[in-house]
Amino acid sequence: MTVTVSLSSPTRDASSRRLLSDLSLGVAKSKKIVVVTGAGISCSCGIPDFRSSDGLYNLVKQQYPDVVLKGRDLFDSCLFRDPTSTSLFYTFISQLKESVDKVSPSPTHHFIKTLDTKGKLLRSYTQNIDGLEERVGLVGSSSSEATSKGKGKAKLKLRDVKNVQLHGDIRRVRCSFCSASSAFEDHHCVVFNRGMAPDCPDCTARSQARVARSARPLKIGTLRPAIVLYDEPHPQGDDIGAIQTADLARKPDMLIIMGTSLKVHGLKKLVKEFAKAVQACGAGQRADSGLRGKVIFVNMTPPSSEWDGVIDYYVEGETDAWVELVLDDWRKMRPADWEIQTTLVAGTEKNSGPFKVAKGTTDCKKWIKGSKRKSPKSDQENVPPGQPKIVSKESKYSISPTRATAASPPASPSKRPQVSCHYSDVECSPSKKRSGLKNNAVDRSGIPLDERGLLFKSSKSVNVSVDIDLGAMMSVKAEYASSQKSQRDS
Repeated sequence: MTVTVSLSSPTRDASSRRLLSDLSLGVAKSKKIVVVTGAGISCSCGIPDFRSSDGLYNLVKQQYPDVVLKGRDLFDSCLFRDPTSTSLFYTFISQLKESVDKVSPSPTHHFIKTLDTKGKLLRSYTQNIDGLEERVGLVGSSSSEATSKGKGKAKLKLRDVKNVQLHGDIRRVRCSFCSASSAFEDHHCVVFNRGMAPDCPDCTARSQARVARSARPLKIGTLRPAIVLYDEPHPQGDDIGAIQTADLARKPDMLIIMGTSLKVHGLKKLVKEFAKAVQACGAGQRADSGLRGKVIFVNMTPPSSEWDGVIDYYVEGETDAWVELVLDDWRKMRPADWEIQTTLVAGTEKNSGPFKVAKGTTDCKKWIKGSKRKSPKSDQENVPPGQPKIVSKESKYSISPTRATAASPPASPSKRPQVSCHYSDVECSPSKKRSGLKNNAVDRSGIPLDERGLLFKSSKSVNVSVDIDLGAMMSVKAEYASSQKSQRDS
């Protein structure tokens, strides 16, 4: 059973005020909110919706009564079969594009961005083609920032997309032959206003390149607005399906539907799947969790009986009025969510006091990434107050004298620098020295290298020069002979 509450009655009805306050608290406590929007959130900007009395369908029927029977016919894919309807479509879309460029986002668009800033928005799905969500900072699925560049078909970056554009974007054009996409610029509007379609620049460049090398020219496609018409497949349908599947697996805890009549078949299926996931999440919530796990529908017209049991709360009124009420209640009930964390750095007392604000917010992701890098350690701790500091030549950091004279521990053998020749006995490892002493090996560390019999070189080739005093040897020999003679005589 859907509970209905009107925005025009809270000043007179206490139960309505209490229910609206509970809805605001539920939004503030939710952590994974899915938002589905329609043309109703852009009406306050000056862009008409489709199905109201002054919507686009009636506007088209009034402008072209002899061409279209229904306003919906100008947004059907079969219009390209008739040159007259195609020309009218190009003219009408170019005028709509000029109107969209002159408007600004509504408070509802800023509310969705606020949910994303507070880390509560899981994803936004919109039927709108005006692209106002991207103006407030939500990256759309049709944006060039969300598309990977490379060979082959471009794919969406699922993590970067915050706003899924279910019906395309009027601010972009697409080639009807090669599907190349580009921005909708002013010179495109000039051609579309004449009821014609400009040629695709990519197809033209490829064809001219073939003609330059004496090959046959290729077919050149024409550009069209990059919006999805009725009975037309979405060019990014596979990527959007992957995004929806990933969001369902993350178990959203609230679904907010705003400014749509829920008449399109594809949107009906999407809303029912998300509503089932949200209500399943709400079944396991605690009693003090507010209205988390609920489906909220905000629109001027009520939902049909088809949505009984799917939509939990229907808020009758304009979407801008409801989001402003939610934000006001949120600030009153949970003021801690709106506090801005500041970083203080030391400053001069004359100018800005002992501290000054360096940043308005703290980016946790950058802090985590930056913590992986180890900053060089400065040996400045545990230094007595009156003791001077010494700055080493190798480092710019000051160190204490006691720590500067202390011997550093020896490095392990595996970290010692290797010499150019591993046959050297001077810088061999301690294990080799010990094994050499056990085997009674001669310690040749004191012998110069040029006097050793090195490996792969004969020891005979070493020339040793010896100076001998012959006179001293003859005198010693004469003394020895005289001593032997005196012994025999005695």
